Amino acid sequence: MGSPAPPVPMDRVTEALFRVRGQDPQDLEALVGRILGYIQFVLPDPPVSRHATLRACLPNDDVDRVSALPYALLRDIVSRLPDKDAARTAVLATRWRELWRRAPLVLVDSHFLTPAAASGGQVARAEARRVTAAVSRVLATHPGPIRCAHLTCSYMDEFPSLLARWLQTLAVKGVQDLVLVNRPFPLALDLPVALFGMPALTRLYLGFFKFPDTAALPRTVSFPNLRELGLCTVVIFGPDMDFVLARSPALEILCIQANLFTKRLRIVSRSLRCVQIIAATDLDILVAYAPHLERLIIWSVLANKSSNMRIKIAPAPALSILGYLEPEFHTLEIGNTVIKSKKTAEPTGKLNLEFWKEAGAIECVQSHIKLMIFHNFHGDQSELSFLKYILENAPMLTKLVIVYPKRTFTSVTEANSKLEPLFAAKWASTCCSLLLTEGAYAEGKEPPELQNFKRGSNFSLRDPFAFIARA
Repeated sequence: MGSPAPPVPMDRVTEALFRVRGQDPQDLEALVGRILGYIQFVLPDPPVSRHATLRACLPNDDVDRVSALPYALLRDIVSRLPDKDAARTAVLATRWRELWRRAPLVLVDSHFLTPAAASGGQVARAEARRVTAAVSRVLATHPGPIRCAHLTCSYMDEFPSLLARWLQTLAVKGVQDLVLVNRPFPLALDLPVALFGMPALTRLYLGFFKFPDTAALPRTVSFPNLRELGLCTVVIFGPDMDFVLARSPALEILCIQANLFTKRLRIVSRSLRCVQIIAATDLDILVAYAPHLERLIIWSVLANKSSNMRIKIAPAPALSILGYLEPEFHTLEIGNTVIKSKKTAEPTGKLNLEFWKEAGAIECVQSHIKLMIFHNFHGDQSELSFLKYILENAPMLTKLVIVYPKRTFTSVTEANSKLEPLFAAKWASTCCSLLLTEGAYAEGKEPPELQNFKRGSNFSLRDPFAFIARA
């Protein structure tokens, strides 16, 4: 993860505005700070770090062997340095003077923060303006190409036209990897339409912005090379999301953190392989056409007692990973099968095995499921009924892992005793093992980094959920 980017404090006018609305500015600043912290956890890491160390065994002579390296290799070395260090290489020797200008640029604005500001709780306005000015100077000085721009702590509200100029410059210089986070306040700064003029983009992450209205954009607008898209606390409406998916023919990974004003996500894409959502709020998901979709991961939901989130999956032949589903809040439709929790006046602990039998035959349970990890186990009757149903109807199941929150039970003996009803059932699988383990964290105390887009989109990991069981 990159350097933290603490929030810019409110100005007096904004403070007065929120007080008129009956909101405490300090409480709002604290909330925004927490949200920014969550965003930092899910953003991709910059490709360079100012905290990296370099070690080498130096010979006992004064020969400059580094400068003797081939020019192309020197350019590659410089392109992997933090921007300030890369620019400073110009003073090393005559041969190094033009290397920084000719090497692909990696621009990370948090590298321009002073150590005190980078580690503090807030960024003073003067410090934020200094960072903004430094970014503008680098973009004006370096001729490109720009391999990556990671802009998470620049202050934009005082310079309303500057962001558009930055995006235009990045487009001209062929930026491929762009991470752009608004420094509140305002909370939802309008994104310039210049965003749509970046054909070289392969990865784009946005945070705390209001997405442009796409209705008036030309039909020829597209992101032809975009492979990964992340929207973190971005105000975007359904038609605009549909537009982005339709105009991104190479998109493989879609990540959404907090779906603001998007209550329905309709997935139509020939290329998507992975969709991940954190902090879903009353979000219906319709997988209408996604022949290559392999993973649909809902890391967490923000729900209330009346929440009912519908997940409908049309034929998705490549789908192999689906989770986490909250039976209390989610209704799952796969083909003609509907799995929905009955909300009655009775507590959920009263639900019994008949509840799950009413779901009928579920083809994936009977023919495909091999591993199940059940989290937050408390030994309730409803949990045992569900697990008993799985054990009696999953002949392909080879392992059932049950994870209970830390300190839920007073001893391992007490925890094991809760599973006794499962061993009275007739298991459909003859080679299934059951593992009961205590989780690393108490319920509700899981750190935010456990909800991580990086694991879900790493296709080399066969099971992105399994790490929590092994924590």
